[in-house]
Amino acid sequence: MEKSSIGYILKLSIPIFFANLAIPLVAIIDTSLMGNLGNVSYLSATSVAANLFSMIFWSFGFLRMGTVGMVSQANGAENYKEILNIILRNLLFVIILSIVLFFAQNLILKISLQIFDLNSQTTTFYKEYFKIRIYSAPGELTLYIITGLFVGLQKTKISSIAVGFFSILNIILSIILVTQYNLNIKGVAYGTLFSGIITSTVFLIYTFFYLNNLTKINFIIREIVDLNKLKNIFDINFNIFIRTILLTFSFLWFTYLGSKIGEKYIAANAILINLVFLSAFILDAYAFSTEGIIGYSLGKKDKNLFSSIVKNSFILSSVTGLGISIVYYFIHKNVIFMMSDIDLIRSLSLDYSIWMIILPFFASFCYQFDGIFIGASQTKEIRNAMFFSVSLYLLISLVLTNYISNHGVWISLTIFMILRALSLYFYLNRIYLRFNDS
Repeated sequence: MEKSSIGYILKLSIPIFFANLAIPLVAIIDTSLMGNLGNVSYLSATSVAANLFSMIFWSFGFLRMGTVGMVSQANGAENYKEILNIILRNLLFVIILSIVLFFAQNLILKISLQIFDLNSQTTTFYKEYFKIRIYSAPGELTLYIITGLFVGLQKTKISSIAVGFFSILNIILSIILVTQYNLNIKGVAYGTLFSGIITSTVFLIYTFFYLNNLTKINFIIREIVDLNKLKNIFDINFNIFIRTILLTFSFLWFTYLGSKIGEKYIAANAILINLVFLSAFILDAYAFSTEGIIGYSLGKKDKNLFSSIVKNSFILSSVTGLGISIVYYFIHKNVIFMMSDIDLIRSLSLDYSIWMIILPFFASFCYQFDGIFIGASQTKEIRNAMFFSVSLYLLISLVLTNYISNHGVWISLTIFMILRALSLYFYLNRIYLRFNDS
């Protein structure tokens, strides 16, 4: 089967699809567990804290995205020794980043509490979650590297099993700790912490057994700390870091805008945005599988493969996005009622559900562009496009929120997704020029 065919993209994407489906289900289950305790403060605290950690950990998403691009291109060039060194270098980054987060946790907590306007009870719950979840950093960040490696090698079943195992274990532990041990918000935090430690340990051991089949496992310090290679990784990772900081900030800004309108809007928007994230993780299956083939096509210098992958992946992504929007139209009320038993939150969520329904289709294009540029390691363009999109998003959201309240928050988010796609399309020809230069 040709790597450029729709069938091959689907073959790689289906495992990622099921694994990615489990990721937002963790947030949905956590939201449901907190939303049915009869206290809005539990739901608000979980929403704000989870968004904060999404920003923190997603900021280091370069550990996955940078790994995919470099590994897939090294795989196309059949340089398996370099693949091993890429993994070792990024694991070193995980150790350093985790230590920094542990030492900076009190400062991060203090700054976050100054940003969000939370009542005293919500603040108490928020602190309880924060002081547990911060220690999941080594496990969650290591999983970024593991999934990036196997997506880059086009072994998406393995990466999907790792992600699915983490997510399902997280759900099971959270349900047990909340419902059986009455740990409430601490239960969902411990669920994430324990599942991250267990999953990263198991799959890191498997990773080195797998790599040993490709190349001899040895730790040659001069190769691992090669200054030119480290500079290249730093340049790629730093651009992705800036891009991801901007992206996660935009979702934190979304939560912030809701908090300025009223705490009840935080809770209602949390329910809807979890469904948006669910669609994003589904559509990211195509982006993730595309990353590996895009990098492979550049490593092989195969322009026809690249062009075919771009075309077919966009067809799959947009059609699937439209399908999700249609499904959401028919089931959104039932899902909202499942996620909260508070009448006010249910009513508010229904009032703004139209934006959650239409977003999957409009956002499908920017997700796919991300996959193309990440696989090509064109990270400067990703950074610049995101800076442009976020800048306009902030300006638009301030105006629209001021005039049409929470509808303005959601319209701004929709425009932001469209801007991300348009700005990356502007840079697409730069990837094609790399084939001409070869």
